[in-house]
Amino acid sequence: MGTYEDVFRLSTEDPESFWLKAAEGIVWDVAPQRALGSSGAPFYRWFPDGRLNVCFNALDRHIEAGRGEQPALVYDSPVTGTRRTYTYAQLTDEVAAFAGALAQLGVEHGDRVVIYMPMVPEAVVAMLACARIGAVHSVVFGGFAPRELALRIDDAAPKVVVSASCGIEGKRVIAYKPLLDQAIELAAHKPQKSVILQRPQEPAELGPDDLDWNELVAAAPPADCVPVPATDPLYILYTSGTTGKPKGVVRDCGGYAVALHWSMGAVYDVGPGETMFTGSDVGWVVGHSYIVYAPLLAGATTVLYEGKPVGTPDAGQFWRVAAEYRAKTMFTAPTAFRAIRKEDPTGALTAGHDLSHLRYLFLAGERLDPGTYHWASDLLGIPVIDHWWQTETGWPIVANPVGIAAAPLKPGSPTRPLPGWDVRVLDPSGKQAPAGVDGAIVVRLPLPPGALTTLWKDDERYVASYLSAYAGYYLTGDSGHIDDDGYVFVMGRTDDVINVAGHRLSTGSMEEALAAHPDVAECAVIGVADELKGQIPRGFVVLKAGTDREPSEVEAELVRLVRERIGAVASLKDVTVVAALPKTRSGKILRKTMRGIADGHDEPIPSTVDDPGVIEVLRPVLRRAGHTS
Repeated sequence: MGTYEDVFRLSTEDPESFWLKAAEGIVWDVAPQRALGSSGAPFYRWFPDGRLNVCFNALDRHIEAGRGEQPALVYDSPVTGTRRTYTYAQLTDEVAAFAGALAQLGVEHGDRVVIYMPMVPEAVVAMLACARIGAVHSVVFGGFAPRELALRIDDAAPKVVVSASCGIEGKRVIAYKPLLDQAIELAAHKPQKSVILQRPQEPAELGPDDLDWNELVAAAPPADCVPVPATDPLYILYTSGTTGKPKGVVRDCGGYAVALHWSMGAVYDVGPGETMFTGSDVGWVVGHSYIVYAPLLAGATTVLYEGKPVGTPDAGQFWRVAAEYRAKTMFTAPTAFRAIRKEDPTGALTAGHDLSHLRYLFLAGERLDPGTYHWASDLLGIPVIDHWWQTETGWPIVANPVGIAAAPLKPGSPTRPLPGWDVRVLDPSGKQAPAGVDGAIVVRLPLPPGALTTLWKDDERYVASYLSAYAGYYLTGDSGHIDDDGYVFVMGRTDDVINVAGHRLSTGSMEEALAAHPDVAECAVIGVADELKGQIPRGFVVLKAGTDREPSEVEAELVRLVRERIGAVASLKDVTVVAALPKTRSGKILRKTMRGIADGHDEPIPSTVDDPGVIEVLRPVLRRAGHTS
């Protein structure tokens, strides 16, 4: 590929030829003659004159190339004691059959399908089946509560919902069907049908609008691939918004396919026939990109793991999976490794597992702390690569592209911007910050292929959220700096979205839940640094005057309330009743100041504070270590 500098320079100076060359890695029904369509700027479109089918590129073309018997998907579920391998030919048959079932239900090109499923092969089949017939899928993480699912159903307006009777979280079986029923009841939009995969751990009782997955597929003819314009949406993936209303990130077909296929070789050094093990969930962007689409586009083998890094049954499961399937590259969140390290500090559980095939460990989803970096590096003796990206970007912004040329690692930095990403750090006036000086991390427009093209049904919010702060730039919402060597250091979020175990969660939506309690006058939720999970949310509430109840009783109710409204994924287990919250004279709660004190910093008191005494009273409460379980 040439040196990193050569490749990066070409991608920014001549993106047209760079991305047209990358597009040759994809099979097109109509090959694009242009890479970038900028007539609708800032709504840029990649490969505007191209037509393709993403499912064909992920499955059928590998069969045509004679590799139909190669493993495509390995399902490993310690929670159910199941292991299953699907070849490319077998997975294609399963996908074509379910695509035919969806088509028989009236799902057509452009229709939406919400997928609310655990980590089972059928979740991948459902995603690819939508892509096969040109439908738009929207996967919702299986742990989300009915209200959150209802919000997404209303926004995406799906014709069909695909779900399962239950999911398994560690040792707990969670019935999904009652959650789905409640969500549909809450939603204004009513899907026409729900397709339910019955799992033996807890089968569901089906209603008049429910269909059994297996019965439906048995009666359906297989569907062929439907070519669609490259600019058509492939999926909608919801991410937390600062207002509590989820933002539907729209990913296109052509740009995403080209960028992901290119990234597999350039960033992760994984090619046809090699294995990638990504320890994530299909409900998150990492699962979409690097469990499902990218490995299959590259003709690699991908591992779908239904379990936890620890406790199902022990902290050696990632090593077992990596060894058993001869993974070349492993990718997960730093939280997973902190959990493994906590349970097995000496790494004794690697013994007996042949990890000689494992060449790289990639970590992303939150900042990689130096302690975890050094522990993993020393234990495995391979490059441990921090890289940085977002739900919105679809693939990494900053990484060490080992498939081009590995750069020296610097703990605390995900290395340098990848080709296609023109990353800058700006000061509040919009001027470029000097090397080493923190500011807002932005990306010069146009964003490369694979990044979001807009928000679903909300162009205005897309512009307001990402493009309005600095003209000509995408605002990442993260702050940090770039050093003299061009290495990027991401220091933290600039908004109220916190990062819990690699999952971005809105403190705003948690505050909405707390504020709904009849005894709460006002509240604040902040993200506090946590050794295991990166950040954990802590809630602080002021009770209404005249409330004569034990604070501990209210605190317990509030924890339950957030769990009911947002789901267990919210992880808010620490709520404290306080006399008052610190505010500015204009009434704004000083969350940043509270967060700094809670993290142990000598946080200066802002000049705009209304009553400094409130902060002093709160200081020992904030300094108290939060729960880390």
